[in-house]
Amino acid sequence: MSLFRTLPIVALTALAAPGLATSVMADPAPLAPVVVPEWKAVYGTVEARDRVPARARLGGTLVELSVTEGDEVAAGAVLARVVDDKLDFQLAALAAQESALASQLGNAEADLARGEELLKNGVTTVQRVDALRTGVDVLKGQLAALAAQADVISQQAAEGVVLAPAAGRVLDVPVTKGAVIMPGEPVAVIGGGGTFLRIAVPERHALALDAGDAIRIADGDGDREGVLARVYPLIEGGRVVADVEIEGLPDTFVGARMLVRLPVGERAALMVPRADIVTRAGLDFVGLQSTDGVALRSIVPGEVHQIDGVAMVEVISGLVAGDVVVPASEVGHE
Repeated sequence: MSLFRTLPIVALTALAAPGLATSVMADPAPLAPVVVPEWKAVYGTVEARDRVPARARLGGTLVELSVTEGDEVAAGAVLARVVDDKLDFQLAALAAQESALASQLGNAEADLARGEELLKNGVTTVQRVDALRTGVDVLKGQLAALAAQADVISQQAAEGVVLAPAAGRVLDVPVTKGAVIMPGEPVAVIGGGGTFLRIAVPERHALALDAGDAIRIADGDGDREGVLARVYPLIEGGRVVADVEIEGLPDTFVGARMLVRLPVGERAALMVPRADIVTRAGLDFVGLQSTDGVALRSIVPGEVHQIDGVAMVEVISGLVAGDVVVPASEVGHE
């Protein structure tokens, strides 16, 4: 490999044979540096736009748990059920009190009916009948209060059902069936509203970041385009945090890492069309025109850039500004 680079004339002769040098081609332009973006590669983390905990409103024992990590849920779906046995005892106690008061009310109403009859016959006084009527009203009020208390406790028991606060994917279930949980404790965490990439960039590049910048995201099928949506002003640990929007970002694995390339500046580079490069014996060549004709020149290619719709390859070494490059495929060879 080193012989090809240190002895280019010998290498070209071996590869291309006597017909390697040809006549000068028509008016190719000499190479000149082109300004291209300077890209910084960082890893971004897939984040859910909304991370909403589904919390228990009632403390007690988790008797039902119907979801696990990765499940898709709709808003309002039942995720779990919490039971507090003390509420059943309280309802039973209230029912017993209600039964006793109902019996007392029956007796009081009977006494009131007799008193009103006696009042008609002039046997009793108005004050006595008024007292009996007041006793009936008091018992009715007590029964209404017991019914209200029972409604409150029934509502508390109904709040043992844990509902999904939003539609999305279950990211975490930190509890298990049978566990005793407290009011407000999260039963599941729902990720919804789509996903985005969150990146942390060294602070030396902070001033080069602007919302709306085009960025590149590497995946298995090549680079994808994205947009820098937000740059946060707070720098922590020597890094600035930013969010990247990308269409069709998968939400299967929240927390997954993806390689992101950000434009952090510009630099000058020599570029040749990718179509002008040929590969032979593991080396890349372009045609180089000189006063003696055209010959192949070995180069070290770099990144590929799209310039005016043409795929251009950066040349790291092998050419200098002012060289006249022609398509390697047009260099004569046997």
